[in-house]
Amino acid sequence: MVDPATAATALTAAKITELAFQKFIESSAGEAAKKFTETAIAKMDDLRKSIWTKLRGKSPAIDEALTKAEQGDHAAIDTVAKYLDVAMVDHPDFAAEIRAFAHEITLEQKQDNSSMTQTNYGGTNYQTKTGDNNTNFFGGSHNHGK
Repeated sequence: MVDPATAATALTAAKITELAFQKFIESSAGEAAKKFTETAIAKMDDLRKSIWTKLRGKSPAIDEALTKAEQGDHAAIDTVAKYLDVAMVDHPDFAAEIRAFAHEITLEQKQDNSSMTQTNYGGTNYQTKTGDNNTNFFGGSHNHGK
């Protein structure tokens, strides 16, 4: 079992930035809601605001990257991650604060509690998975034996 304190410090600037801008990365906020709880999404907003506050005004390039990141621009999100990495090295207290935020968000990810069933009958094997909201996935294979 991983110690929560160790898990929080293992979060990189890239992962933290990805979490902060998650709802902009997804094609819509609804996609983020499928993967994270409401509490996590609210914490993502707080994390993003904390990053904005720390980085905004340092240079026009950072400000532009922050603005584009909120539009879902992957290259801008990568740029923000690089600036965030430097800020985390220069300001250890800030790094600890946002790592704690990010760790709390990861704890609020929705888990896949669906079940998988495989039925073997004769030469045909069927595999079904029941997902969230009774979404069903069905697949089969036919094996020819000698």
